[in-house]
Amino acid sequence: MVDPKQHASNRGAIETILRYIPGFSGYLEKEYRRDADALTRKWLADRLDRGKSPLDTYGRMLVDLGQIDQLPMIDRLRAKLDMTIGRLRGAMPGYSGFFDFVQIGEDQLDDIYDYDAAMITDADAVAARMEKLPTASDPPAVTIPPLISTLDAMLAKLDERENMLKGIGSEPPAS
Repeated sequence: MVDPKQHASNRGAIETILRYIPGFSGYLEKEYRRDADALTRKWLADRLDRGKSPLDTYGRMLVDLGQIDQLPMIDRLRAKLDMTIGRLRGAMPGYSGFFDFVQIGEDQLDDIYDYDAAMITDADAVAARMEKLPTASDPPAVTIPPLISTLDAMLAKLDERENMLKGIGSEPPAS
């Protein structure tokens, strides 16, 4: 994940000079946060999106085996997956503009950043388990519900993240 604090070591000469202009330094820091936040949310959504193909393959395998009674469970997982991906892509940005009604402090931005980093583990675990579905020996009734539960937990984390950014939530939950 991109760490906006590490960007300082990768600055060019012009950017280093521009940082001496009063007010410009803070502007650059906000830009780094915007970029890091957008890249993190994009990575999360893309990682989950890559799990769709194995899920579709798994669904086709079930049809080929005549287990069409298991397809509603696959459809529920697919719908939850699509909802999570959509929420990640459209998530409230983890920064505030100068004139925004709710101002987000640097400490809170750090909490949001840590919070997003914890979601990376969840997204990676869900996608990795979905990629293994076509070769799973367990029936869908065993393999699918834990995936749906993890996606539900991710959606709850996204709700809390959004509440924190709106100024409603207080602390990020323990990961």
